[in-house]
Amino acid sequence: MKFPENFAWGAATSGPQSEGRFNKRHRNVFDYWYDTDPQAFYAGVGPDTASNFYNDYQKDLPLMREAGIKNLRTSIQWSRLIDDFETATVDPDGAKFYSDMIDCMIANGITPYINLCHFDMPYELQKKYGGWESKHVTDLFAKFADKAYELYGDRVKHWFTFNEPKVILDGGYLYKFHYPLKVDGPLSVQVAYNINLASAKAIQKFRARFKGDDHTIGIILNLTPAYARSESEGDQKAAEFANLWCVDLWLDAAIKGVFPEKLTKILAKDGVLWEATDEELALIKANTIDLLGVNYYQPMRVQEPAISPESLQDWMPDIYFDNYEMPGRVMNVDKGWEIYPKAIYDIAINIRDNYGNVPWFVSENGMGVSREERFMDKNGVVQDDYRINFIRNHLKWLHQGIEEGSNCKGYFLWTAIDCWSWMNAYRNRYGLIRDDIHTQKKTLKKSAYWYRKLSDSNELDVD
Repeated sequence: MKFPENFAWGAATSGPQSEGRFNKRHRNVFDYWYDTDPQAFYAGVGPDTASNFYNDYQKDLPLMREAGIKNLRTSIQWSRLIDDFETATVDPDGAKFYSDMIDCMIANGITPYINLCHFDMPYELQKKYGGWESKHVTDLFAKFADKAYELYGDRVKHWFTFNEPKVILDGGYLYKFHYPLKVDGPLSVQVAYNINLASAKAIQKFRARFKGDDHTIGIILNLTPAYARSESEGDQKAAEFANLWCVDLWLDAAIKGVFPEKLTKILAKDGVLWEATDEELALIKANTIDLLGVNYYQPMRVQEPAISPESLQDWMPDIYFDNYEMPGRVMNVDKGWEIYPKAIYDIAINIRDNYGNVPWFVSENGMGVSREERFMDKNGVVQDDYRINFIRNHLKWLHQGIEEGSNCKGYFLWTAIDCWSWMNAYRNRYGLIRDDIHTQKKTLKKSAYWYRKLSDSNELDVD
């Protein structure tokens, strides 16, 4: 299966998951959470060292290139780059680190794709203002974004405002797996709006700085299409709302500059619709993306809720649907996620048909497996055929979507080097490159050699 000419083969990681906290002026919310409750994290492993990328990038980047990674998406940590959050003055060490890292990427033939927020709200802003609960923080984010554009826009052409903003809601405001560990459905609705507003403000700064050249601005969304248990009216209504909340809310705002009318009517009826001004809505409308990043790992399967949403209960988005476990599903049992490659095709067709066939790329896809030592050969190489098969099966469906006209520009694997994964720390490994976190020795897995061949040939071997 041949992929289009200039198809971008790459991998993704993030600042807080790879760099470590070395010489970092401020804490982000995960740094603070780990400092105050280290046992909340798997095996007590926090972000202090992560994959040591801050110190090792000059060795790590050539190793990534050896693994076929020609494009790398990572993030700039707000808490590392910025000295004063109100004025967006820079920390000299943070600014130099990111400049040197970007230069090193380019020197190794790796194109940088830079993201500005990967869950890592500065703790100072969370404590003082409530983080994304505050519209003032959306202005501060735009200042930070503009400073990053100013410093690195001469070398970085592809920028992204947020990674997986829906996870900020899920983790921090609905299901308590990210700080600030709140369960507040109505507040999550306002946070969703504020994040979209922050993204638009950062795009507005981008447009003012880069006019009509080859720079692109986008957002990275985790899309988990909702599939109904059955054709029954109740199950279909559950899937419709799940898709409105989990998918359309984010896609519509980013690409069309508006929010789904069906969703806003439901939220208004329930008395939980966000506070917005006409000026803000106009700003969102005027500042849409050039390039969409799509993270896909698992589908969402839903059924009619066992309890009617008309019942007296605290408002949460999932009063409109219950999760459904499909019998006979293929699972990544280590992660607890269903493996369903066809959804990547469904995403491709949805973007083609309902979102103007906007340019997009797979910005994350991958398989996290625990205890990978089980699969080491006598030479210490992880024989991760399961990862190769996972990638291959998803790429087959992606290729079909491209063949049918979806405007997909690339595929980025999560991740290059085994990274720190929030509460799960290093329980599951996703990398093409193994990281022994006790020694920071990094070695290519079998999948790295396979991915290099794929990247160099631009052709998927489907035998």
